[in-house]
Amino acid sequence: MSLVATILVSCGTTSTVPITGRKQTLLVSDGEVLSLSTQQYQQYMQSAKASTNATNTALVKRVGQNLANAVTSYLNSNGLSAETQNYAWEFNLVQDKQVNAWCMPGGKIVVYEGLLPVTQDEASLAIVLGHEIAHAVAKHSAERLSNEYKNQYGTAILGAVVQGAGVSEKTQALISLGQQLGGALWTSGFSRKQESEADHMGLIFAAMAGYDPQVATSFWQRMAAQSSGNSGGLFSDHPSDEQRIKDIQGWMPEALKYYVPKKTTTSKTSKTSKTSKTSKTSKTSKTSKTSKKK
Repeated sequence: MSLVATILVSCGTTSTVPITGRKQTLLVSDGEVLSLSTQQYQQYMQSAKASTNATNTALVKRVGQNLANAVTSYLNSNGLSAETQNYAWEFNLVQDKQVNAWCMPGGKIVVYEGLLPVTQDEASLAIVLGHEIAHAVAKHSAERLSNEYKNQYGTAILGAVVQGAGVSEKTQALISLGQQLGGALWTSGFSRKQESEADHMGLIFAAMAGYDPQVATSFWQRMAAQSSGNSGGLFSDHPSDEQRIKDIQGWMPEALKYYVPKKTTTSKTSKTSKTSKTSKTSKTSKTSKTSKKK
C-alpha cells in the first residue's frame, strides 16, 4: 500500500492553496470534479424549496456576489486568473430549518433559512459564505475525492499503472466512486484541517469584500451556544468551538490588513410572517430580526 500511495501521488498534480500556501496533491481534474458536483447540485435543487422571503433571498445573493467579486479580483491579481473559469457563482436560500450552508465545487452555494437567525446580520453572513467559498477555492472536495479514490481504488490503480492502462479505466473508477459519495461530497466530509483552512481563508475573503472580520468571534460564540450538545449542524466535522474562536482571533491581524469598510449600512435579515409575506426594507437598509426557530 505504501508503493500504491507513492504511485498515486506521482500520478497526481500538486497545487498550492491560495492565502494559506498549503501544498496538496490532487488525483482528479477540475473538469471531473465539476462534472460530478454539477450533477449532484442539479438533483438537489430539483427537490429543494426556494425561500419565499424576498428580502432574505436578496441578502444572500448580494453578500455572496460581493464575496465572489472579491475572490475573483484576488485570483486575477495573484496570477491565478485561469482558476476563475472553474466558477459559475450561484447563491440560493432554501426553506430548511437546519443551521447550515454548503458550497459545491464550481461555486454553487446553498444557505438554509435556519442559519439566518444565528448570523443575524450581513457581516456575519459574509463570514459563513466566505468559509463556504473557501472550500471551493481551496478545492477541498477534489482533495477529499482524491483521498477516497486513493483509499478505495489503490490496488486497482496499481494494476492499471503496471499495465499501462489509459484514462478510461480511471474515469470509470472515478464515476463509481462519485456515485458512492453522492450528496456527501459537499456536506460533512471535510477534515478538521480543511475546516480550519476554510475559516482562515473565509475570514480574509470577508475582509476583502468589505465586511468587518471581527464579527466572526461573536458569530461563532452564537453558534457554540445554539449547538451545545448537538453534534450536527453547521460543519459537523469541525474543530472545537473554543479552538475555532482561538484560531480566528489569531488570524484577525492578518484579516484586518485586507479590511476596507463598506460604505453601506450593514443589513439584518427580515422577519417572515405566518402568511409567508416578506417585510419591506427601510431606507436605511435595516430590516427586522428573523423569527426564532420552532
